[in-house]
Order: sequence, then C-alpha cells, then structure tokens
Amino acid sequence: MTHILLHFIIPAIIAGLFFRHNWRLAFLLMIATMVVDFDHLLATPFYDAGRCSIGFHPLHGLVPIALYGIICFIKKLRYVGVGLIIHMLLDSIDCQLNNGVWFV
Repeated sequence: MTHILLHFIIPAIIAGLFFRHNWRLAFLLMIATMVVDFDHLLATPFYDAGRCSIGFHPLHGLVPIALYGIICFIKKLRYVGVGLIIHMLLDSIDCQLNNGVWFV
C-alpha cells in the first residue's frame, strides 16, 4: 500500500518543488504515467506481489527506461518523462526492498 501511495506523493512533491509555475498540470501528467502499468496485464498472473516489475514487464525494461530518460529533456514531454522515471525508480526501489535486486 505504501508503494502505491508513493506513486502519488513523490510526483506531488516533485511538481511542487520543480514545476511550481505549472504544478497542477505537472502533477496530473506525472500521475497519468501510471498507465504504463497496463503492461502488467500481459503477465500471468498479472499481479504477483513477489515479482520485480523492472526488467520483467515490457514497458519496465532497460531500453524503455532509457527512452523515458531522453523524454525528460524534450520540453513539451518533460512532465511525462519525469513521471515515468519517478515510476521506474519507485518500482526499482520496491524490487530492492522485496527481492534484494534492482531489476530482473
């Protein structure tokens, strides 16, 4: 439950600190990036509490994560890129805490 809450709290903090002039839009777009978790529906079972998302699900792979990092430097897509990187960092931390690895 804490992991899910962090997916809302951390973007709110980042939006407030770094995107103060447009924090509402930044926050909403960062939250919208949680749609990346739809790739969990491709797994069987689609939810496994012990599974590490990073490196397992297609949109949680190292190549997509690198693309999310690049998106952060494109001004019109920056909020989305930052939201995706936050999401992947939180998922990676969850992998470390639950499985002792950063990615599969």
